[in-house]
Amino acid sequence: MKRWSGQLYPIVILVALAALSFWLERAIDLPATKRDGKTRHDPDTFVDNFVVRRFSADGILQYRLRSPRMLHFADDDSSLVDQPRLVYYRPDAPDMTLSGQHAFVAAEGETVYFWDDVVATRAPTATRPEMVARMPNLTVQPDDGIAFTDSAVEITQGQSWTKGVGMHLDNNTSILVLKSQVTGLFYRPKAKP
Repeated sequence: MKRWSGQLYPIVILVALAALSFWLERAIDLPATKRDGKTRHDPDTFVDNFVVRRFSADGILQYRLRSPRMLHFADDDSSLVDQPRLVYYRPDAPDMTLSGQHAFVAAEGETVYFWDDVVATRAPTATRPEMVARMPNLTVQPDDGIAFTDSAVEITQGQSWTKGVGMHLDNNTSILVLKSQVTGLFYRPKAKP
């Protein structure tokens, strides 16, 4: 009687070595890297003194973004903007201006991240003085008309002031919400005779 297990053992070892060699060749053989520059994060466009305007379907100006310099990056369709100034226009409300030293505009312009000395200013009205909110950074969704931060915020309006941590601003409803650690001092405006 022959023992097949003794003859089968070398064949199993050879098949295992062949499979391991095939796997090792596939694991080491990396795909060729394209040298077209699309994987690098280098600016492809420089723009000086630019203005971007967004209009509604009715042709009404919704907002304007102005900056002395912008760098665009093709790999992720993002932009870096120096000294951005974003102004929202609403026919039934005062203008709202957002500015900072720098901004990062994500692809499609759906989100803008402001940082370094960010200021949100609501223009004065006949009954209210100008409102100014200062913070280190701010995330803005221009098409939705909202802005928010988790950083410290200081708001002044006339002689009144408020401080807090975290803020949500809805420009559509003119509602500003401070999230926590809120303190302030409110001076009631004097009545006009």
